[in-house]
Amino acid sequence: MTARPDALPLRHVLTLPTMGAAVRTARETTEQVLAEWGVGPRHPGVDPVLLILSELVTNSVRHAAVLSPTVTVYFAAGMDTFAFGVHDRHPYRPALHGPAVGTVGGLAMVSELTRGLSGTAVVREDPDGQGKCVWVTVPLRGVGAP
Repeated sequence: MTARPDALPLRHVLTLPTMGAAVRTARETTEQVLAEWGVGPRHPGVDPVLLILSELVTNSVRHAAVLSPTVTVYFAAGMDTFAFGVHDRHPYRPALHGPAVGTVGGLAMVSELTRGLSGTAVVREDPDGQGKCVWVTVPLRGVGAP
C-alpha cells in the first residue's frame, strides 16, 4: 500500500478519554464511518479492521493513559483504501513486528492481520517526541463509492 492517509479525500476524527469505554466507542464509530463511506458490515475486511483498531485503542488505554488523557482515532479513505491512526501522547514507540506465533493479541497480531489484508502499519512519532500515532492502511474495494 502506498496511499498516504493525508492524501485520501474522506476524513473523520474521533477524540476520546483514555479509558476502557473508548474501545467500544472507537469500534462503533469505525463501523459507522465505514458504512457511510460505502463499506458494509459484511465486507471481508471489516472484522479484521475492527479487531486491529480495538487492539490499538486498548493498548493506548492500558499503557498510555497515565501520560495521555485522550486517545484520538483518525480515519481517512479513498476509492479503494481505508486508513486509520490511533494517537496518544505517551512517548514510547512500540515496534510492529512479525507473526503472532504463540501469542494472543498485541502488536504482533496487529501486524499479522494488517499483512493478511495486504496492508501496512507504521508508527509515526510526534514532532516533539512525546507521542505517537500507529497508522494502518488497507485496501478495501468500495470505499468512497458513489
